[in-house]
Amino acid sequence: MADSLASVDFQGLFRTLPGAYLLLAPDGTILDNSDKHVAVSMLPREQAVGRYIFDAYPGDPQSQADLLASHEEVRRTLRSHVMPLLRYDIARPAAQGGGTEERYWQITHHPQLDAYGELLYILQASEDVTEATLAARHAAEVQRELNEVTERNRFVLENLPILVWTTQPDGTAEFFNARWTDFTGRSLADTLGWGWVADLHPDDVAPTTARWEAARQQGSAYQAEYRMRRHDGSYRWHLATGVPRLGPDGQIQMWVGCNADIHEQKLMVTELLEANEQQALLSDQAYEQYQWAQQQRQILLDLFADAPAMISVVRGPEHRYEFANTSFQESVGQQDLVGKTVAEVFPEIVSQGIIAILDGVFSTGEPMVGNELLVQLAGPDGQLRDCYFNFSYQRFEENGRPAGITAYASDVSELVRTRQALEQLRGQTPDVPADSDLVF
Repeated sequence: MADSLASVDFQGLFRTLPGAYLLLAPDGTILDNSDKHVAVSMLPREQAVGRYIFDAYPGDPQSQADLLASHEEVRRTLRSHVMPLLRYDIARPAAQGGGTEERYWQITHHPQLDAYGELLYILQASEDVTEATLAARHAAEVQRELNEVTERNRFVLENLPILVWTTQPDGTAEFFNARWTDFTGRSLADTLGWGWVADLHPDDVAPTTARWEAARQQGSAYQAEYRMRRHDGSYRWHLATGVPRLGPDGQIQMWVGCNADIHEQKLMVTELLEANEQQALLSDQAYEQYQWAQQQRQILLDLFADAPAMISVVRGPEHRYEFANTSFQESVGQQDLVGKTVAEVFPEIVSQGIIAILDGVFSTGEPMVGNELLVQLAGPDGQLRDCYFNFSYQRFEENGRPAGITAYASDVSELVRTRQALEQLRGQTPDVPADSDLVF
């Protein structure tokens, strides 16, 4: 047996071991290394053996200090020591293009003792864990980004000045934003499922649920007007719209929708309708005016039926569009808004103070709410036209710093013009009763 062992080429065996091994003298002098270590270190064996470890494999001061501390631990305790994860970049030879490769290693130092328990060698076993380390780092970064996107989306949903909801494919409600529960004063638990029906005016329950059922059966967009009870017990008119989200197989995966408060608009329409009925009793001239009012009434009815609720998100101090919903994009001619600034999309408003309002909200964090703000927008012919908007601007933050602004706007131009017409009529037709104030 002894003769058999004497004939074994232990050095050759050591060099062909499957791991990356470096054999050191107690003082750190390199005595030998395995073929795999030669391969991963990209340094020929003859340029390493006989040299001090850091002369052969220079590294940054921190990695050298960590390695020296591990060597000292082995010399002191005569026990194996597993180092924390170590970054040690590998210098590529000029023949391989030069430069360095980012590498991460799991290194263990094993003491090799003589018959008297004295330290003969330190065996360094190195495992290249670069791929796993970078994969874990990437996974952590992806998770961080996902958490950030999720938090941002949650913030947007909770802070939009409209009531947002989602349901399961069968119509069972599974989410309402805080605006909804703040409006009704009822808890989220009481509202989920079909609990939201209790918020409706009793006279509106049957037609509303019937229309919702028809939309779900047909898989078509849903739209309904109904009265909702506010936390103070009063009922206000809302316009509810919802759309289905379809999966790759064409099946409905969920519904998403929103409710907009249209109470004042509804009252305005009622006043207009009543005034129109009274105008039918006037003279021929008044009758012609009545015909014109009927046309305006139809325009208003169409407008309210569509109920444009324009939602957008702009990012950064330059106010660059990151998101714009369908109603908003349709309002600007189906332009591709994402990536463009507000000034690029609406150059005509730069001199009208809108950019200054956005700058103020972004810099101060104070929300801005405006009613019937006059804005002149360019039409298809390039001519400026007067438009009126109710709007709300609110800054959102990321990592404690201002990031952008969420905007909600509704076009009330027709309502403003109608009110102006009513006021004009009250002043121009003294023979008409005061409670029928209407302008044509």
